[in-house]
Amino acid sequence: MGETGPAVRSAQALIAAVLDCPKPVIAAVNGAAAGMGAQLALAADFVIASTRARFAELFITRGIVPDAGAAYLLPRILGLHHAKRLLLLGGDLSVADAERLGIVHQVVEPDELPAATDALAARLAAGPTVAIGLAKRLLNQSLDSDRVAAFDREEMAVAMNVWTEDSAEGLRSFAEKRDPSFRGW
Repeated sequence: MGETGPAVRSAQALIAAVLDCPKPVIAAVNGAAAGMGAQLALAADFVIASTRARFAELFITRGIVPDAGAAYLLPRILGLHHAKRLLLLGGDLSVADAERLGIVHQVVEPDELPAATDALAARLAAGPTVAIGLAKRLLNQSLDSDRVAAFDREEMAVAMNVWTEDSAEGLRSFAEKRDPSFRGW
Protein backbone atom coordinates (compact mmCIF):
# COMPACT_ATOMS: atom_id res chain seq x y z
CA MET A 1 0.00 0.00 0.00
CA GLY A 2 2.99 2.30 0.48
CA GLU A 3 3.71 2.53 -3.25
CA THR A 4 2.35 5.50 -5.13
CA GLY A 5 2.90 6.64 -8.65
CA PRO A 6 5.10 9.59 -9.58
CA ALA A 7 2.09 11.78 -10.44
CA VAL A 8 0.59 11.38 -6.96
CA ARG A 9 3.94 12.08 -5.28
CA SER A 10 4.45 15.13 -7.50
CA ALA A 11 0.98 16.47 -6.66
CA GLN A 12 1.59 15.92 -2.96
CA ALA A 13 5.00 17.60 -3.20
CA LEU A 14 3.42 20.65 -4.85
CA ILE A 15 0.71 20.89 -2.18
CA ALA A 16 3.32 20.44 0.57
CA ALA A 17 5.43 23.23 -0.95
CA VAL A 18 2.46 25.61 -0.77
CA LEU A 19 1.65 24.58 2.81
CA ASP A 20 5.28 24.80 3.92
CA CYS A 21 6.11 28.05 2.14
CA PRO A 22 7.25 30.48 4.86
CA LYS A 23 5.45 33.33 3.11
CA PRO A 24 1.67 33.58 2.75
CA VAL A 25 0.34 32.13 -0.49
CA ILE A 26 -2.65 33.71 -2.25
CA ALA A 27 -4.76 31.74 -4.73
CA ALA A 28 -6.70 33.74 -7.31
CA VAL A 29 -9.47 31.58 -8.82
CA ASN A 30 -11.28 32.82 -11.92
CA GLY A 31 -13.03 29.69 -13.16
CA ALA A 32 -13.24 26.03 -12.31
CA ALA A 33 -10.78 24.72 -9.74
CA ALA A 34 -11.09 20.95 -9.99
CA GLY A 35 -8.99 18.12 -8.63
CA MET A 36 -5.46 19.30 -7.99
CA GLY A 37 -6.50 22.86 -8.85
CA ALA A 38 -9.00 22.76 -6.00
CA GLN A 39 -6.34 21.36 -3.66
CA LEU A 40 -3.93 24.15 -4.64
CA ALA A 41 -6.58 26.67 -3.63
CA LEU A 42 -7.24 24.78 -0.37
CA ALA A 43 -3.52 24.74 0.44
CA ALA A 44 -3.21 28.49 -0.07
CA ASP A 45 -3.44 30.80 2.92
CA PHE A 46 -5.90 33.13 1.22
CA VAL A 47 -8.32 32.47 -1.64
CA ILE A 48 -9.76 35.31 -3.68
CA ALA A 49 -12.26 34.12 -6.25
CA SER A 50 -14.24 35.72 -9.01
CA THR A 51 -17.97 35.26 -9.31
CA ARG A 52 -17.17 32.73 -12.08
CA ALA A 53 -15.26 30.39 -9.75
CA ARG A 54 -16.32 26.83 -8.88
CA PHE A 55 -14.57 24.21 -6.76
CA ALA A 56 -14.96 20.58 -7.80
CA GLU A 57 -13.93 17.33 -6.12
CA LEU A 58 -15.00 14.86 -8.79
CA PHE A 59 -12.43 12.08 -8.30
CA ILE A 60 -15.01 9.52 -7.13
CA THR A 61 -17.30 10.17 -10.10
CA ARG A 62 -14.48 8.81 -12.29
CA GLY A 63 -13.56 5.90 -10.02
CA ILE A 64 -10.43 7.64 -8.76
CA VAL A 65 -9.29 7.95 -5.16
CA PRO A 66 -8.94 11.62 -4.21
CA ASP A 67 -5.33 12.75 -4.35
CA ALA A 68 -3.17 15.88 -4.11
CA GLY A 69 -3.87 16.04 -0.38
CA ALA A 70 -7.66 16.27 -0.69
CA ALA A 71 -8.38 13.90 2.23
CA TYR A 72 -5.90 15.82 4.39
CA LEU A 73 -6.96 19.36 3.49
CA LEU A 74 -10.74 19.19 3.23
CA PRO A 75 -11.53 17.89 6.75
CA ARG A 76 -9.24 20.53 8.26
CA ILE A 77 -10.98 23.33 6.39
CA LEU A 78 -14.58 22.13 6.17
CA GLY A 79 -14.92 19.56 8.93
CA LEU A 80 -15.21 15.83 8.43
CA HIS A 81 -18.86 15.61 7.34
CA HIS A 82 -18.64 18.31 4.65
CA ALA A 83 -15.40 16.74 3.42
CA LYS A 84 -17.04 13.32 3.19
CA ARG A 85 -19.98 14.75 1.28
CA LEU A 86 -17.68 16.35 -1.29
CA LEU A 87 -15.18 13.52 -1.64
CA LEU A 88 -17.43 10.46 -1.33
CA LEU A 89 -20.25 11.81 -3.49
CA GLY A 90 -18.12 13.77 -5.95
CA GLY A 91 -19.45 17.22 -5.24
CA ASP A 92 -18.75 20.66 -6.50
CA LEU A 93 -19.31 24.04 -4.89
CA SER A 94 -20.40 27.35 -6.28
CA VAL A 95 -18.30 30.32 -5.26
CA ALA A 96 -21.08 31.39 -2.86
CA ASP A 97 -21.02 27.97 -1.15
CA ALA A 98 -17.23 27.98 -1.05
CA GLU A 99 -17.30 31.39 0.62
CA ARG A 100 -19.97 30.27 3.10
CA LEU A 101 -17.89 27.21 4.03
CA GLY A 102 -14.72 29.25 4.52
CA ILE A 103 -12.77 28.12 1.45
CA VAL A 104 -12.96 31.54 -0.21
CA HIS A 105 -11.98 34.67 1.70
CA GLN A 106 -13.17 37.24 -0.81
CA VAL A 107 -15.40 37.16 -3.89
CA VAL A 108 -15.01 39.81 -6.58
CA GLU A 109 -16.09 40.41 -10.15
CA PRO A 110 -13.75 38.78 -12.69
CA ASP A 111 -12.22 42.08 -13.81
CA GLU A 112 -11.49 43.01 -10.16
CA LEU A 113 -9.58 39.79 -9.36
CA PRO A 114 -6.05 41.02 -10.23
CA ALA A 115 -6.45 44.25 -8.23
CA ALA A 116 -7.93 42.46 -5.21
CA THR A 117 -5.11 39.91 -5.26
CA ASP A 118 -2.47 42.63 -5.60
CA ALA A 119 -4.02 44.61 -2.72
CA LEU A 120 -3.89 41.60 -0.39
CA ALA A 121 -0.32 40.79 -1.44
CA ALA A 122 0.71 44.41 -0.81
CA ARG A 123 -0.93 44.39 2.61
CA LEU A 124 0.93 41.21 3.59
CA ALA A 125 4.22 42.47 2.17
CA ALA A 126 3.91 45.71 4.16
CA GLY A 127 3.37 43.77 7.38
CA PRO A 128 5.83 42.22 9.81
CA THR A 129 6.76 39.43 7.42
CA VAL A 130 8.88 37.39 9.83
CA ALA A 131 6.06 37.38 12.39
CA ILE A 132 3.56 36.52 9.64
CA GLY A 133 5.71 33.60 8.47
CA LEU A 134 6.18 32.29 12.00
CA ALA A 135 2.45 32.62 12.69
CA LYS A 136 1.64 30.71 9.49
CA ARG A 137 3.92 27.90 10.57
CA LEU A 138 2.37 27.79 14.06
CA LEU A 139 -1.14 27.68 12.63
CA ASN A 140 -0.32 24.88 10.17
CA GLN A 141 1.45 22.81 12.82
CA SER A 142 -1.32 23.31 15.39
CA LEU A 143 -3.65 20.97 13.54
CA ASP A 144 -1.23 18.07 13.94
CA SER A 145 0.02 18.57 17.49
CA ASP A 146 -1.13 18.54 21.07
CA ARG A 147 -1.37 21.63 23.29
CA VAL A 148 2.00 21.12 24.99
CA ALA A 149 3.85 20.82 21.67
CA ALA A 150 1.90 23.79 20.25
CA PHE A 151 2.79 25.96 23.26
CA ASP A 152 6.47 24.93 23.00
CA ARG A 153 6.55 25.89 19.31
CA GLU A 154 4.82 29.17 20.09
CA GLU A 155 7.38 29.99 22.77
CA MET A 156 10.21 29.31 20.33
CA ALA A 157 8.60 31.46 17.60
CA VAL A 158 8.10 34.35 20.03
CA ALA A 159 11.75 34.09 21.10
CA MET A 160 12.88 34.13 17.46
CA ASN A 161 10.70 37.10 16.54
CA VAL A 162 11.37 39.30 19.58
CA TRP A 163 14.81 40.21 18.22
CA THR A 164 13.58 41.38 14.83
CA GLU A 165 13.51 45.03 13.82
CA ASP A 166 9.81 44.68 13.00
CA SER A 167 9.06 43.58 16.57
CA ALA A 168 10.93 46.59 17.96
CA GLU A 169 9.15 48.88 15.48
CA GLY A 170 5.77 47.46 16.48
CA LEU A 171 6.42 48.22 20.15
CA ARG A 172 7.82 51.70 19.38
CA SER A 173 4.87 52.60 17.19
CA PHE A 174 2.44 51.44 19.88
CA ALA A 175 4.18 53.55 22.55
CA GLU A 176 4.31 56.53 20.18
CA LYS A 177 0.65 56.07 19.15
CA ARG A 178 1.40 55.86 15.42
CA ASP A 179 1.11 53.28 12.66
CA PRO A 180 4.12 50.97 12.40
CA SER A 181 6.45 51.01 9.42
CA PHE A 182 7.70 47.44 9.01
CA ARG A 183 10.78 46.52 6.96
CA GLY A 184 10.00 42.84 6.49
CA TRP A 185 12.27 40.03 5.40
